[in-house]
Amino acid sequence: MKAIIMAGGEGKRLKPVSGDTPKPLVPLCGRPVMEHIILLLKKHGITDICAALKYRPDDIKNYFGSGESLGVSMQYRVETEALGTAGGVKNCADFYGDEDFLVISGDAACDFDLSELISEHQKHAPAATLALYRHPEPLRYGLALCDGDCCIRSFIEKPDWAHVVTNRVNTGIYVISPRAMSLVPENTPFDFAKDLFPLLLEKGDKLLGYPLEGYWCDIGTPKSYYECCVDALSGRLSIELSGGFEPAPEDEVTEDKADFMGSAEYSCADKARLMDGVSSAFLELGADYSDGFVLRGSDYELRIAPLPRSAALRVSANAADDETAAELAESACSLIKEIENRLDK
Repeated sequence: MKAIIMAGGEGKRLKPVSGDTPKPLVPLCGRPVMEHIILLLKKHGITDICAALKYRPDDIKNYFGSGESLGVSMQYRVETEALGTAGGVKNCADFYGDEDFLVISGDAACDFDLSELISEHQKHAPAATLALYRHPEPLRYGLALCDGDCCIRSFIEKPDWAHVVTNRVNTGIYVISPRAMSLVPENTPFDFAKDLFPLLLEKGDKLLGYPLEGYWCDIGTPKSYYECCVDALSGRLSIELSGGFEPAPEDEVTEDKADFMGSAEYSCADKARLMDGVSSAFLELGADYSDGFVLRGSDYELRIAPLPRSAALRVSANAADDETAAELAESACSLIKEIENRLDK
């Protein structure tokens, strides 16, 4: 299988660390982060690689050259105008041809089992298979809500805690089929997460969301870059080592007790993980995820949402009267406890 590395980013938020250096060339324990990605691809038998470039492309081409020194074959395609993630990959159409191929970011650190991802894609033959990562702090990322068969039902882009319905983060690592790429217009800005994947869902095509174990970190900020370096040195990130922090976003505390007749709180260790379990359990019951988690019936309304600044879920309910609403909220907490117990087994 061939691979395309998305390596066109300037990395504006990382400039306090990187200066004018292209983000893929930012050093991570003695090697550019993109070099670690190339070594990961090689580890999983992928040696035919094309890099999609835009910002300071000659810096990257001059560093990696033909790829021979790393035991791979490197090609490059350069965008003159920003084409977005899918548009930049479409610009490499003459490279990937009519075969499925892997897409991976050149400015994120990970040690995923890419062979496992490819195997799942080949087994189910969807339009695309997305590598997902269970993240306890998912606010900065796009999330993917999946059903019991790992088919993606919905995307949630960079939510606040009130709209976190799953902990599965879209990592930007995909196995893509040519039929999916046929929907991407040439020489036109087009994004995977915002444009192509929602279009595929609208057309009824299958998107597989496959959670991978291991380590993944988007080194988009000085803080995440620092944490990634520490994780690499501590061994949490498995890579080949060689001889102004930006705070995480935090939303305002919202208080919804006044809007509901009954309310209860359920304490938990990992609220994003538990919301994923709750969402999966209620998915087939017609829960609405357009504004967080809401389940409605003819005479009741139930809302479940993580609290922004505490390790707990807020359960709020409306019903025919206050007593019934309170009972509904407490019953929902009992059900959440059962869901959490099953997750821990």
